[in-house]
Amino acid sequence: MPVPSTTEPGRDCPLCDRLVAFRLHWRAKEPGWHNAPVPSFGSMTARLLIAGLAPGLQGANRTGRPFTGDWAGDLLYETLGDFGFATGTYDERPDDGLELIDCRITNAVRCVPPENKPVGSEIAACRPFLTHTIEEMEGLKVILALGKIGHDSVVTALGERPARYRFAHHAQHRIGKLILVDSYHCSRYNTNTGRLTTQMFRDVFQTIRGLLPA
Repeated sequence: MPVPSTTEPGRDCPLCDRLVAFRLHWRAKEPGWHNAPVPSFGSMTARLLIAGLAPGLQGANRTGRPFTGDWAGDLLYETLGDFGFATGTYDERPDDGLELIDCRITNAVRCVPPENKPVGSEIAACRPFLTHTIEEMEGLKVILALGKIGHDSVVTALGERPARYRFAHHAQHRIGKLILVDSYHCSRYNTNTGRLTTQMFRDVFQTIRGLLPA
């Protein structure tokens, strides 16, 4: 079976047996869904890269666009629009006309994992794609990591050890020429439990906008 390049995983990426089985199960169950690795969204010339965890089952795995079709996307895209990183109307579908401005969105793991929980080997297998995404963005200045797994994968992709750069909400880390900003993931679980409030999330973007003047 051919091995994907390190640029983007193909539709039938074979690297993770568990994710392949889960993908095939949902292709049979919902043939109209995307049910494939979800590509990054936004321009390679952007100064901001947002790194999430993985596609949601009925979100990006269904629609084929990161953070599109679930609560996390509702909060993320509204906030991006409010801070000038998106234009248009977000409507939970990839053809809604929404466009990112100076921003790109990707995931540490490109395929949907069972129970939204990728295992270590799956995160490691997908990391070359994250590394390539970072490296091809020549004007990149700031990376926003949503959640600890996204944070750890970004730090590792940048050739550093996560133990040297501890994840903490609204923390900033200088790694080479880049600034890594952390936030709790904008999942419904985190917002419902109060771990992440809308204002906390907006505060993170206020910091990022200060780092990247419009």
